[in-house]
Amino acid sequence: MYNFLYMSEQVHNRLAVIRAERSVSRKQLAEAVGAHYQTIGHIERGQYNPSLDLALRIAEYFELPVEVLFALRPFRPLSHELYGVERTHGNHGRDDHEHGSADRGAR
Repeated sequence: MYNFLYMSEQVHNRLAVIRAERSVSRKQLAEAVGAHYQTIGHIERGQYNPSLDLALRIAEYFELPVEVLFALRPFRPLSHELYGVERTHGNHGRDDHEHGSADRGAR
C-alpha cells in the first residue's frame, strides 16, 4: 500500500510547522501514523501528496482538523493568522494615525 499519491495538483501543508511547534520528529510522526519518515519529508516539501487515509491519520495524531494541516490552495502567511493584517516594510502593522502627533497636526 502506498502512503502517498503523486498528482498534478499540489496539496499544500503546514506539517513541518506543526511538527516543530509540538517538538515531534519526522521519525516519531511516521511511526505513529504507519508511514516511512522519508514519506513525511516528501509530503512536507510538497514532493508528494498524502493519501486521504494518511492525511486523516496525521490530523488525528495532532488532534487537528485535516484542513488545518492540508489545503488545495496555499495557506495565508501566519502573520495574517496572528495579527489579522499583512505587514509591509516600514509600517510594522501600524496605521497612519499611530505614527505620532506631529503627523496629525500637519494635516
